Amino acid sequence: MILAQTGYEVRTLLRNGEQLLLTMIIPVVLLALFSTTSLLDLGPGERVDFLAPGVLALAVMSTAFTGQAIGTGFERRYGVLKRLGATPLPRSGLIAAKTLTVVVVEVLQAALIGAVALALGWSPHGDPVSVVALVLLGTAAFSGFGLLMAGTLRAEATLAAANLVYVLLLAVGGVVFPLDEFPSGVRAALELLPIAALSDGLREVLQHGAAFPGKPLLVLAAWAVAGLVLAARFFKWE
Repeated sequence: MILAQTGYEVRTLLRNGEQLLLTMIIPVVLLALFSTTSLLDLGPGERVDFLAPGVLALAVMSTAFTGQAIGTGFERRYGVLKRLGATPLPRSGLIAAKTLTVVVVEVLQAALIGAVALALGWSPHGDPVSVVALVLLGTAAFSGFGLLMAGTLRAEATLAAANLVYVLLLAVGGVVFPLDEFPSGVRAALELLPIAALSDGLREVLQHGAAFPGKPLLVLAAWAVAGLVLAARFFKWE
C-alpha cells in the first residue's frame, strides 16, 4: 500500500509545475546568482563551496516541508485525503508514502544542483554516508512538520504559513548568509533550527571534510522525532 501510494504521489508532483518551480528552479537560481556575483562577501572560489551545501539543504526544505505542506493541505481540502481515509491505508502509511516521495524528488534535486555547482567550480569533500544521514534526518524533520501543518490547519492558512516559514528560514537559516553575521546569542538560537543544522552539517562534511557532525545530527534527530510523532498523532483526514 505504501509503495502504491508513493508511486501516485511522485507522478502527481512531477506533473505540478508550481511544485517543480519551488523545488528545482528557485534553489538553482539562488546557487547561480550568489555564486557568480559579489552579493555574498566571500572569495570567488569559496562562494560556491559555501553555497552548494546550503542550497542542497534549501532543496530538502522546499520539498519536504513547503511543497508537501501546501500540496497535502489542498488534498485535504478537496477531499482526497478523506477518500484515502476510507481505504486500509493508515495515517502512518500515508506519512511514510509522502516521505518516500520526498526522497525520490530529493535525488533528482541533488543531481541537478550538484551538476550546476560542479559547473560553477564546486569541490566537494567528505563522507557520502554522512551526507545521506544528514539529508534523511532533515527530510524526516521537515516532512513531519509539513504534514503536521497540512493535517491541522485550513488549506489557505497552510499556504500562507508554509511560504512565510520558507522565506524566514531562507533568510536566517544559514542557507545563503553565514550565521556568523548574527550576534552570538541570536546565532546560538538559530543554530537549533532544522534548516541551520542541515546547512551547517552539510557544510562541515562537503566543505571541510568532517564525518558525522555530532551537533547537527542530534538537532535534526530531535526535530525528526518530534515532527513525525506529532504528525502521526494529530493529522486529520478532513
